[in-house]
Amino acid sequence: MVTRVEPLHAVEVRVLGALIEKDITTPEYYPLTVNSLQNACNQKSSRDPVVQYDEQTVEHALELLKTKHLVVRISGAGHRVEKFGHRLGETLNLGRREMALLCVLMLRGPQTVGELRGRTERMHDFNDLEEVERVLETLEKREPALVARASRGRWVQLLGGAVEFEDAPAATPRTPLEERVTALEREIERLKQQLQEKLGESFE
Repeated sequence: MVTRVEPLHAVEVRVLGALIEKDITTPEYYPLTVNSLQNACNQKSSRDPVVQYDEQTVEHALELLKTKHLVVRISGAGHRVEKFGHRLGETLNLGRREMALLCVLMLRGPQTVGELRGRTERMHDFNDLEEVERVLETLEKREPALVARASRGRWVQLLGGAVEFEDAPAATPRTPLEERVTALEREIERLKQQLQEKLGESFE
């Protein structure tokens, strides 16, 4: 099993992220044809930045990802055209929770813990913000690290290589304001859970 991969180009990150997203959220349409994958990469929703890749760009990225054991071409019975699937989980020994977080970071850029919990709901239902943080810390401690802390309480994926920040280095401890934002996110989450429990009791 491969435990590390070469840094990915931004196009490879987007292509791989799109494959992971569609695998988890719309398995009935997965694996994807090049055309479907192109549309997934170029979506205007749930993407940052929004891109406009042509078919050749997507195909080139797929070829590069295949050499890194992150994508496989699927053909044969039942597939009239070539389709592609990702192998990130198998290659790096990642579970559903890790895949969900990496997918959002790959498709939407730097995210706070609260944003990650909300934006991974369709892929994995995290119990609370603490669970999200625990998984992120596990990914951060891997060798090599797959995520890193960024500025303003955000996290970034490192599959595309090390990320440099002009406003704050990734290793800088969180400021009091960032700690307060995280605490507020946790408190909001706790209140939401209490409200849901009370609403559930009212219908029993």
